Amino acid sequence: MTDPAVLNNPHADRVKKVASLATRAGRRRQRLFLAEGPQPVREALTLWLRRWEGVPDGAARHPASAVKGLPELDALFFDAEALSAHPDLQALLDQARGVLFDPQAALPRPARFFLREATAEVLAAMGDAETSQGVLAVCRIPQTGASDGGADPLESLLGGPESPGAPAGLVAGLLGVQDPGNAGTIIRTADAAGAAAVVLTPGSVDPWAPKVVRSAAGSHFHLPLLTGTDPQRLVATARSAGLQVLAADGGGEVPLPEMEDLGSPTLWLLGNEAHGLSSEQRGLADRRVSIPLYGQAESLNVATAATVCLYASAMARAEAGGAVGETP
Repeated sequence: MTDPAVLNNPHADRVKKVASLATRAGRRRQRLFLAEGPQPVREALTLWLRRWEGVPDGAARHPASAVKGLPELDALFFDAEALSAHPDLQALLDQARGVLFDPQAALPRPARFFLREATAEVLAAMGDAETSQGVLAVCRIPQTGASDGGADPLESLLGGPESPGAPAGLVAGLLGVQDPGNAGTIIRTADAAGAAAVVLTPGSVDPWAPKVVRSAAGSHFHLPLLTGTDPQRLVATARSAGLQVLAADGGGEVPLPEMEDLGSPTLWLLGNEAHGLSSEQRGLADRRVSIPLYGQAESLNVATAATVCLYASAMARAEAGGAVGETP
C-alpha cells in the first residue's frame, strides 16, 4: 500500500510547478528557485534554523541572518532512503521539523515551509540535475529592489553615504559573465574569500538558475547577490562608498604582484568569458590589473582569474588585520 503522505505522482501539478523553476520564465513568474542536492539544502536549512529556532514569539532571532539579499525556504522534498546516506542533513531536517511543528513556536507565515517526503521518481521529475541526489529545496528569490522609500540595496551593501558604517571590504562585479559554471564558481569563491556581495550586471547569467546554484555549492545562502545593476551605477556607488575599482584585464598595465593597496576596500570587475571587459568597462576602473602567465597558456578562465584576484585582496586584507565591512 502506498503512503498517501508521500508524493508519488511525477505528473502531479505540484511537481510540474516545481520543475518549471528550471526555466527563467518559471523563476520570474513564481519568484522561486531550485536548490538541489545535499550541500545547498544543508545551507538552506542551516540559515532557516539560525533565524527561527528557539523563537517562541515568532519574531526572528537573527534578523541579520535572513537578511535582505539572502533566500528563504519555501518548500523541501526528500527521499527518505537517499537522505539516510547524509546523517548530518537528516539531523538538520529533524531539527527543522521540531521547530515547524512546535505549537509554542508561533512561526509567522513567511517562516513556514512545505515539507514532504517524495519518491525518487518525483524528485527526478522536479529537479534539473542529470542524476537526482534525493533532496531538493524550493527557495524564495530575495527582493533586491528599493521599495516604499526603503534604502537602495546596492548602497546598503556597499556602504554608501546614506548607509552608515564602514564600506564593504570586497565585492565581485560580474559584467556579462554568461556561463553558469563560471558564475557559480565565482559566487563560491567570493563567499570563501569573505566578500560582502556579488553584483551581476545586465547580460550576465541568471544567478538563480539550477546550474549556477549547483556550482556555487550552497554559497547562495551566505552572501547577497544583486542582479540587473548597470556597470556605471555599480562603479559610481562603489566609489562613493570608498571602494577602489579594479578591472581584471589580461592587458592591464599593473601586474597583480605589483599592486600595493590590495588590502583597501575593493570592487573587482570581471568580464565576459569570450570577450573580457569592453573598452568602456575597462575605462570605469581606477586601474586595470593583469595576472602574470608563467607558462604557455594564452589566458586564464574568468572563474580562475576571479579566484586569483579575490584571494589576492582577501589575503592582503587579512595581513593588514582587516575584515569584510571594515577598513584595514
